Amino acid sequence: MVSGCSFHRRVFANAACFVLWSADGHALELASPDVTNGASLKLAQVNTHCGGENRSPALAWSGAPKGTASFAVTMFDSDANGGRGFWHWLVFDIPTTAPNLAAGAGSGSGLPGGAVQVDNDFGTAGYGGACPPPGSGSHHYTITVYALPTAQLPLGHNVGASAIATWLKGHSLATATLTGTYKR
Repeated sequence: MVSGCSFHRRVFANAACFVLWSADGHALELASPDVTNGASLKLAQVNTHCGGENRSPALAWSGAPKGTASFAVTMFDSDANGGRGFWHWLVFDIPTTAPNLAAGAGSGSGLPGGAVQVDNDFGTAGYGGACPPPGSGSHHYTITVYALPTAQLPLGHNVGASAIATWLKGHSLATATLTGTYKR
């Protein structure tokens, strides 16, 4: 519950407190000139094996909550592998002095100092663009930024994507997402 909002106030009053709280900069927001929420990904974000450029999207975030010590970014295809999903990108230990990632940062160049990328489900460290099997329908690629209370993940750099994602979900102070789609 947001401080200053009482359980005993009417619903409208509580909603007004939430709006003021969000407008005050406490809601984490994610934006991208390359990914439009709900729209098809551009060929730039598609894997080269599927005719794309395999370039990670430019991302910017704002409104990190108090206590944020670092950020992480992931991209996950929830429709792959019969619904078990597929990790396309995991980057963490992004310092709070870096409120964005440039287009192409997933190749390793242009990452903020200290940021770490681990193996995606393609088996390579860095960004792996969309590349669903032909005829498998539209896949959803969710990009998530996590505001984290630690400057470095306490897991080491050889931990698998699922373990990292579980830690991020369990320890984040706030998250924001964008979801693009793609089909072949």
